[in-house]
Amino acid sequence: MSTSPGGPRPRAWRGRVGIVASVALLVVLPLVPGVLATGSALALVRIPVESIVILLVLAVTPWRIPRVALATAFGLFVCLAMVLAGIDLGYEAALGTHFVPLDWPQLGDAYGVVAAAIGGVPAAALVAAAAAVIAAATAALAWAALRVDAVLRRHAERGRAAIAAVTAVWVAIAAMASPLGLADPPAAAASGGAIGSAVSRTVAALETRATVARAIAGDPFADVDEDGLLTALRGKNVVFAFIESYGRVALEDDEISDGVGGVLRRGEEVLTAEGYSAESAWLTSPTYGGASWLAHATLQTGVWIDSQTVYSEVVRSDRLTLSAAFAAAGWRTVSEVPSNTQDWPVGWEFYRFGTLLDATNVGYRGPSFGYARIPDQYTWKHFADHQLVDQQRPVMAEIDLVSSHTPWAPLPELLPWSEIGDGSVYDGQPERSRPAGAVWEDRQTVQRFYGLSIEYALGAMFSFLENVDDPDLVVVALGDHQPAAIVSGEDADRDVPITIIAKDPGVLAAVAGWGWEPGLRPGAGSPIWRMDEFRDRFFTAFGTPP
Repeated sequence: MSTSPGGPRPRAWRGRVGIVASVALLVVLPLVPGVLATGSALALVRIPVESIVILLVLAVTPWRIPRVALATAFGLFVCLAMVLAGIDLGYEAALGTHFVPLDWPQLGDAYGVVAAAIGGVPAAALVAAAAAVIAAATAALAWAALRVDAVLRRHAERGRAAIAAVTAVWVAIAAMASPLGLADPPAAAASGGAIGSAVSRTVAALETRATVARAIAGDPFADVDEDGLLTALRGKNVVFAFIESYGRVALEDDEISDGVGGVLRRGEEVLTAEGYSAESAWLTSPTYGGASWLAHATLQTGVWIDSQTVYSEVVRSDRLTLSAAFAAAGWRTVSEVPSNTQDWPVGWEFYRFGTLLDATNVGYRGPSFGYARIPDQYTWKHFADHQLVDQQRPVMAEIDLVSSHTPWAPLPELLPWSEIGDGSVYDGQPERSRPAGAVWEDRQTVQRFYGLSIEYALGAMFSFLENVDDPDLVVVALGDHQPAAIVSGEDADRDVPITIIAKDPGVLAAVAGWGWEPGLRPGAGSPIWRMDEFRDRFFTAFGTPP
């Protein structure tokens, strides 16, 4: 018998290695979604039902082409489960919620943040690498299933006995799990569970549409006459300023609050000297770590908007928004979103803004600061110079500030108000700041830069208030959501500060019944409202109740 390198023994050895590799693939890859869901490698010490099922199906399929199609479908199924589990893991870490496939448009925004942090080419390379890994895993699973099936067919009786034994063991373990109180039994269905959970969340999201429709229709202010809207604010310039990621953690975390508190104390001294008064409280945001537009829409509409599905339903409706009410009552309405570079038809069609400002039309000639491409102080200066100068009609604006957006680097520096100009004065600042990649090397540095970004954002707002002499100015400043768990912690609440700032004492007198805390900083005992409660309370305080 030949024992040369090309003889039977090496071929047999290669065959054994191939079958071992095939079995390993069929055991390990279908369990990966479980590892992603639990964060524990112990989830790999399981028997995956998905591999048992595909081998049983292949065993009773006599034709090769259908077997290849079935094996490929199996590979796609497992890889889809891994992708869904991976996205869900990212959602839980960043947003504190599970991924609903109906919310897939948010993935584009997530990619934009990553691209801004590490660069467009590296981000595209990561996506391409992920796609290549998924394609390779799909092919590997299909090959493994067909390889094991071929071995089982060659050893017909022993093959049938082997697959029957594994099936019986899986069924027995699964049956005993409940009586024995096994929360995570060795009989696993991790891939099926990942896809099943995604389907269940999708069904639940679709079911919420009926509830949302009732909430939209039940608008107590829908029939209030325009003459009764916002009467106590007539003649006032009203600004709703969302400070990105400005959450409770910024005021209560020991590592962050000292710096932020110092900025608030100095700001309060400046505002008092300028004749301003302020009152503060807490709002509970519908989102966490990101998806700021859900918070914006919740405040504007008085509807709890905690998912893209709900958001899509609401913006297709005729629900009365704060901006639409101001427009109906005679105000010029402005949206300023310095992070946006694309058309935003929802701004015209739903929110009824008369002017939409974004990164493309505010005259900024300075360098980009990553995702937060335009510094907040420039945004405030542009608004003051171009929107507060019209004395014919008051303005209502929503300004979505972004300098405190993830990844909190590079950070701009505060400048003298008169030097801001077209923004070219910022040249060189991004290079002087620590880059995002270096900031995200450890949690402590991330938290520190988050705090610095909030200090900058608040300082930029105080710079605006100090330099704009407008006795009719009213600013409602608030956070949109807490920062991601890497800053706020795994069990953080969803509370954000909100402050009303005005010179006219009549403005704060109108909200005296709210019981808010005097000053720029809400306390531990300050009221906490859900964010969707604000619109109706605001309309009632400053206009005719329904």
